[in-house]
Amino acid sequence: MATTDRQNLLSDAQPMGNISNTNNTLEADLEAGGQPSLLKQSSHPVCLIFHFLFRIGAICTYFFGTWFTDNFVLIFVLCVLLLVFDFWTVKNVSGRLLVGLRWWSENKEDGTTTWLFESRDPSRPLNPVDSRLFWTGLYVAPAIWTVFGILCILTFKLTWLVIVAVALALNMANVIGYTQCDKDAKQKWASGFASNMLGGSGATGLVGGLMSRGITRMAGSMF
Repeated sequence: MATTDRQNLLSDAQPMGNISNTNNTLEADLEAGGQPSLLKQSSHPVCLIFHFLFRIGAICTYFFGTWFTDNFVLIFVLCVLLLVFDFWTVKNVSGRLLVGLRWWSENKEDGTTTWLFESRDPSRPLNPVDSRLFWTGLYVAPAIWTVFGILCILTFKLTWLVIVAVALALNMANVIGYTQCDKDAKQKWASGFASNMLGGSGATGLVGGLMSRGITRMAGSMF
């Protein structure tokens, strides 16, 4: 992945101006006596739509496809295409814009795979609606496919398990990737906060400053 693309994460993840504009829109809606929609509360409504569009399309095609055709191959192809589009969108677009996270993997020459994570600056606040809907969509979709898989086994429709297997593989890749990325981001933020408190990285932290002032006062009183 290009270095320039990785550097653009912080600037694109959640501009401060978007939150201000969103708040102004919400206040206008509330003053008008209406209940603001989720899209109006979102800082990235188009991205939020596409975060759900392809995965809902794949689920609907799988569930309702036989109402329109008995061609399993056609349903399989449509489902896989929608699932691939969903995987790419969530991995490369919606995660970066809605929650300020990005993950990817690199294969080394020795055959091992390294997971790499990138996260927003903690000083940039997230839109709570974007964050909540992102994680909800991320976890609910594989749960639905798991139910479909259990139903296939119970009804002996093993052929349809192929679609379920593809769906679970692609969905769980994003679930694992973003879960680990979120955990890595929180660890970085916690260590950065502790470093600032203790005056690390050459800065005068809160604890370090208080200790320095205390020692100076004690020395002054003694001499």
